[in-house]
Amino acid sequence: MTYTLFLVLIMIVAFLLILIIMVQNPKGGGLSTSFGGGGTQSLGGVQNTTNFLDKSTWTLSIVLLALILLSNFAAPKPNAVDTGSEIENTIQNREVQDAPAQPLTSTPLTQDTVQ
Repeated sequence: MTYTLFLVLIMIVAFLLILIIMVQNPKGGGLSTSFGGGGTQSLGGVQNTTNFLDKSTWTLSIVLLALILLSNFAAPKPNAVDTGSEIENTIQNREVQDAPAQPLTSTPLTQDTVQ
């Protein structure tokens, strides 16, 4: 249940992070200046919006990283412990069956068998 909750929260934070990154204006020097976008300089007035977007980007990225790390602890664990290969498990779990003892018969030594 908690693992599913972590996955949903990770998806929501990732979506919000994508939206906030897409809304931000490039800081310059990137691809936008190569295609003629470098001539339009912002004259201020949107500094608070830029600060909010920067802080929210950092905050969401840290939250996303923390959620991913915490989801590792909530991940479902397998019930059976893998102790080795299938052959080792078969050898360890085999039933030992007592074979009926064969009567010891002694064969007399003759001249033909001893040389």
